[in-house]
Amino acid sequence: MKAVVVAGGDAERGDSAHLADADLLIAADGGAQWLDDVGATPTAVVGDLDSADPRLIERLEAVGVPIERHPVDKDASDAELAVAHAVQAGADEVLILGALGGPRIDHELANLLLLTARRWRGHGLRIVRGSTSIRPLIGGERLELGGAPGDLVTLLPILGDAAGVWTEGLRCPLSGETLTAGGTRGLSNEVALQPASVRIGTGSLLVIETRKGVGS
Repeated sequence: MKAVVVAGGDAERGDSAHLADADLLIAADGGAQWLDDVGATPTAVVGDLDSADPRLIERLEAVGVPIERHPVDKDASDAELAVAHAVQAGADEVLILGALGGPRIDHELANLLLLTARRWRGHGLRIVRGSTSIRPLIGGERLELGGAPGDLVTLLPILGDAAGVWTEGLRCPLSGETLTAGGTRGLSNEVALQPASVRIGTGSLLVIETRKGVGS
């Protein structure tokens, strides 16, 4: 089951293409406005609703959309609560839009860190914005890379060093090496041929794929 979670950051209008095959469409607070702007109705709205238009929430309630209200003083972000809602509903693929950009860099960083939480393993978490896709890779796992030759692939260690990093099909291969936290060795690699993949022994990586000609 695929769930799309829409947070309150800077989603691109073209990101609405990801909504077409979603089984669940969950707005995290202000993400409800973006969905309304692109003509989509969420299957649920989750959050403290401090950034959602009350008139929009009333309109959604009137057509039967469940509203999962949380207090403003809470221990998780609206995006995290929305992801938890998706997982509890049975989603095994969770795509997050609106997780990047916007005025709150702290929220942006928190959303990126959210990907690495072990509680989400097996649920296919991914952040997408425009031509960029971000997925976590945690020790012992392997990811197939979907890009075409020339597409950018960045491997960023997070929460410590990432050891035993192996790649296939990339222009600058890694053969069991360690990427150190805070280092930039994994920045701006490229897909050379398919199939391409990356695997890791221990630690965590953010695997950032950007389609050719964008963000270089």
